Amino acid sequence: MLLKSMVKPKKHLTIVREDATLEEALDILEDSGFRCVPVLDKTGRLFRGNIYKMHIYRHKSRGGSMQEPVTSLLKNATKYINVNAAFFNVFFSIKDLPFITVLDDNNYFYGILTHARLLDGLSQSWNVNVGSYVITVISGDERGDLEAIAKIITKYTSIASVISLDVQEGELVHRMMFTLPANVDEKRLHQIIDNLERKGFRVPEVEDLKQDRL
Repeated sequence: MLLKSMVKPKKHLTIVREDATLEEALDILEDSGFRCVPVLDKTGRLFRGNIYKMHIYRHKSRGGSMQEPVTSLLKNATKYINVNAAFFNVFFSIKDLPFITVLDDNNYFYGILTHARLLDGLSQSWNVNVGSYVITVISGDERGDLEAIAKIITKYTSIASVISLDVQEGELVHRMMFTLPANVDEKRLHQIIDNLERKGFRVPEVEDLKQDRL
């Protein structure tokens, strides 16, 4: 399962229990170096929310008691996903968070998925670590364009991966990013681009993955 493989499980995480004080939570945050950690119930199974270092310091600077329970400053209590959630849906959930909490099938805390791990997963799915070039192809969003573009490219090489970017409202173009295998050289790259452009497709951007890895 793709999502589950990217989740950092509970046993590897720094957490705070719901019966901790703000002072105890701040000590944990300072020792760990994290700006935010999950808060679990006393059993260590149920997710209660997240506690942020900045919110504790703000509370302290305003004269608030550091002996108050950590639950008084909980955030993101409803921000979580199931371990079986569709990969696409994760993007909407994690948008403004340092990480998204992941629950198992029993709604127990399973772990977290960070932005960095999500981006790393995308990088692997695009094969950017082993590919040669990523070409961005723009079409008029006509039916059959993806098939036509793929047919042109596969005259010269296989396709390592492809991602199609959704058309924004009001746009009449569609963007597709193709990762080409490692054995594609510059000569073959230009043959592909020339053929695509002869057929009416634009290639406004080419990323040299081999150069980026130097």
